[in-house]
Order: sequence, then C-alpha cells, then structure tokens
Amino acid sequence: MVSRQHWETVYQTKAADAVSWYRPHLETSLAMIERAVPDRDAGIVDIGGGEATLVDDLLARGYRQLSVLDISPAAIAVAHKRLGAAAAQVTWLADDILQATLPAQRFDLWHDRALFHFLTGAGQRARYVEQLTRALKPGGHAIIATFGPQGPGKCSGLDTVRYDALSLQRELGPRFALIEHATELHRTPFDTTQQFVYCHFRMA
Repeated sequence: MVSRQHWETVYQTKAADAVSWYRPHLETSLAMIERAVPDRDAGIVDIGGGEATLVDDLLARGYRQLSVLDISPAAIAVAHKRLGAAAAQVTWLADDILQATLPAQRFDLWHDRALFHFLTGAGQRARYVEQLTRALKPGGHAIIATFGPQGPGKCSGLDTVRYDALSLQRELGPRFALIEHATELHRTPFDTTQQFVYCHFRMA
C-alpha cells in the first residue's frame, strides 16, 4: 500500500470534486446496499470512503450503524465538515486497511469503491481478504467496485489492477459467493470515462 502521505497530499491539494473518482452520488453502490441490507440497523463500513458522499446518502436513507475508514485524515476532515453535526452519528477510522484493528464479526456489509484496485501485490490483497473475512459477520455482504478490464491501468499516479467479476471473486476466495455484478462507465470531472465493475458477494 502506498504511504499515508501520498493520499494526504492528494486530498490537501485537490478539491473533493476535482479527483477522477468523484461522483456526486454513488447510485450503483446505494442500490446494491439497499438490496443487500434493507434493515436500517445493519452495520456498514465504507472502506476508503474518505470524502465520498456515500455516508451522507446512507444517513439520509435512515441507516444508523455507519463506519468510514480511510488512510487520510484530511479526507475524513472534508467529510466531517460537509456533514456538520450529523458527522457525530458516524464512526470514523483514520487508518490503513491493511494495518487497522477492526472488530471481529462487527459488520453486516463491507463497501469498497476504488480501493482494492490499488493493491498491486498478492500479499496486500491476501491481507485485505483477511481483514474482510474477520470483520464481516457470518452471512455478511461485501460490495466491491474496481476498475474493469477496460479501466485505466494507473490512477492518481499509481498502478492499478483491473478485474472482471470472476477474477475479483477468485481474489476473495471460495467463502465469497457472487450474488450480482454490474458494469458502469463513470464520467470523471474531466469529461473522460472510466470503466468500473461493481460486485456484490455474500460470505459463507
């Protein structure tokens, strides 16, 4: 995983809507989350959520057990400021997902849009899956979105790994059953497109 300083620099020098992955609302993620865990008391963690508006939209839909983990305190500070008093309803974790100490079997749903594809080393990906498997409740859900096969090979100056639904399932391993997947052409703030693949898995 790249250093915290890399991401601190990104978030300290670019506006929230001036990064390629910015999207006003994560519509595909929201739809998958509501199908997977309609119960508003479900425990949800957004991995690499940083400045993303997903937490705002989940709060607006009545979800009450929300956590956001991001390596960058600067990104979390942006979300705090945007949410105002509502930020107190969220558990904020400024940590590297590969090193964080997460509570065991705490979450009903794990969401990650655009973090996993930065894990270019096999050891990094194995550690991520360990963290995911430990933190999810049995029968819990994982919604992970990465660059698709035609997505960019680099982002924010870093190499990425691109996936389709089956190759992502292979990375997670046999405990994770693929429930649904979708392909999205994300339009960036720079009027270019990036192919994303969204996958919903359920852990045995």
